Amino acid sequence: MSDHPDTAPPPVTDDELHAFVDAQLDPSRLSAVLAWLQAWPEAAERVLQWQAQRVQLRQLSRSIELEPTPAALTHTVLSAARARPVRWGGWQQAAAGLAILAAGLLAGHHGGQFGVDHPGTSARVDSPVFVRDALAAHAVFVPEKRHPVEVAAADEAHLMQWLSRRLGAPLTLPSLVAQGYRLLGGRLLPGEGSPRAQFMFENPQGGRVTLYITVFSDAQAPPPTSFRSVRIGTEESFYWIEGRYGYALSASIPNAQMQALARDVYAQLTR
Repeated sequence: MSDHPDTAPPPVTDDELHAFVDAQLDPSRLSAVLAWLQAWPEAAERVLQWQAQRVQLRQLSRSIELEPTPAALTHTVLSAARARPVRWGGWQQAAAGLAILAAGLLAGHHGGQFGVDHPGTSARVDSPVFVRDALAAHAVFVPEKRHPVEVAAADEAHLMQWLSRRLGAPLTLPSLVAQGYRLLGGRLLPGEGSPRAQFMFENPQGGRVTLYITVFSDAQAPPPTSFRSVRIGTEESFYWIEGRYGYALSASIPNAQMQALARDVYAQLTR
């Protein structure tokens, strides 16, 4: 049995999990469902199985738009899933898959929840996909106690060489010591067409910040994007695009602190 927090989030029904997979979930329930999947790895693994089946069916016939899974089939799907062993390689891989699933849903049916603003203005436009991916990955890995990162800060040189090689470009890591955050480490994550890197920082109170980096190919590099922010619930992400690099700094802290932190990181990485 997996370890669960002392105070578990309110229960989520299987019908809601199916709606989550099918991008039909009521937006007001999205945060609750994500919290439930983070607290119950078994449920996350089951949802990932459903999502894998859905992707496979879409690949068989891309011209057919699949309808949501009927609630009447829930029992059959669950019985089949329980009848065979789950081969996910642990909660760490399930969490990575959950990040992809959550990002896909946020970019699709729930994309309208995102607002992007220039600091000091009220401009609102759609956020890039990599920013939504960054917020989803932040929501999944920040609560992790045992495996918040893949490579610890003690092996920082190897971490930077490894992630730079996998992303195909040299990466630079800012220092957040002056802001009260030390580096915990980082991890490699999948992304649309290319791998992504996530670095995690932590302050003495246990508050965590993540820096998510993507490197676009020459053909896919979008136009440079000035300093912008996007928020979903309590999570806020400041992002920008500089050359082939896309950066997203995410945290759940007061806006004034977040802006100061983001501007410091932005200044370091754009020198």
